[in-house]
Amino acid sequence: MKLSFQLAFRNLMGAGLRTWLNVGILTFTFLVILFYNGLLDGWNLQAKRDAINWEFGYGQFQHKNYDPYNPFSLQDAHGVFNIRNTSGLIPLLIRPALIFPNGRMLSVTLKGLPKNQQLLKIPVDQLNEQVGAIPVAIGKRMAKTAKLSLGDEISLRWRDKNGTFDAANVKVDAIFNTTINTVDQGQIWMRLADLWRITGMNNEATLMIADQPMPDSSFKDWNYVSQEKLLQNINDVIEVERASAKIIYFILLAIALLAIFDTQVLSVFRRQKEIGTYIALGMTKSDVIGLFTLEGCMYSLFSMLLGTLIGMPLFGYLSQKGISFGAFTADLGIGMGNRIYPSFSPSLLISSALIIIISATIVSFIPARKIVTMNPIDALRGKLQ
Repeated sequence: MKLSFQLAFRNLMGAGLRTWLNVGILTFTFLVILFYNGLLDGWNLQAKRDAINWEFGYGQFQHKNYDPYNPFSLQDAHGVFNIRNTSGLIPLLIRPALIFPNGRMLSVTLKGLPKNQQLLKIPVDQLNEQVGAIPVAIGKRMAKTAKLSLGDEISLRWRDKNGTFDAANVKVDAIFNTTINTVDQGQIWMRLADLWRITGMNNEATLMIADQPMPDSSFKDWNYVSQEKLLQNINDVIEVERASAKIIYFILLAIALLAIFDTQVLSVFRRQKEIGTYIALGMTKSDVIGLFTLEGCMYSLFSMLLGTLIGMPLFGYLSQKGISFGAFTADLGIGMGNRIYPSFSPSLLISSALIIIISATIVSFIPARKIVTMNPIDALRGKLQ
């Protein structure tokens, strides 16, 4: 085995530029596969973390009439909860409403959270009680859409528990920045006590958000939705991206493997005398096939070494500094920040390396099988059988 490695290494070094062209394209393919998968993993982790911190918590108990995809369900999606039986749950009341900024009318979703809650990053703790306008918090995208700034007062109209329209002025006391579109766009946040007071829905909520892992169970009028299910949309988006990326992987890998295949075919054709010499010196045809296959495998090993030398500093820098995609990502509707930090796990590194090594070994073995049909005498003469 040691002799085979020595012969394979010597033959590859003797091939010169042809070897390094094959190694170069394999290295490029390896780095592209690693980079894109690392980018998707980083995006996935970041999107899930932001969704948990801003919206989902550890799961939700949703009122039986609540449908997140039907805004018309909000009017009836609320119910009384028992504080003693809902320990560890943070109530969230959601009501449809209208605002009238600068003479315009915008449909919004009015949400109330307890001021002392620590689970979600919504800055309701910055809303202090004041005389006159009700203090509210909005996201940066909402502020841009409605053309609002800190301190602005606007008219708000809503329906109380009896369905009667009511109105009051609200004041923008906090503007926050988040990657979660469903927390920002078209959303107005206020203290739950204020929302209870203006709607008359004391001790009522639309959702109850768990601040710790909860058993998968439901109770009267409330249906439990686990954190995993709430994050399913993010997982689906990432899987779609992975599927489309596989097309790119396949094309790049096919080009790299085709180059190795052509090199091996040419080697078997041009190195007939060398093959005959190996057999004459006592190597079996299987040993010679193994030698040629090992040469192809060593292309991938060299590419792994070169890829490590290039990739470690490059990917380490990207993991620390992130990759900026600009402000346009804020309007995609999912948790994608302006800067994504790729994540390169050991399993990702190992799986990507194995794909390259196994593929290169297989395409090297296919043309090497021709050696089985060769007559050693004809091979020494440089003629195929």
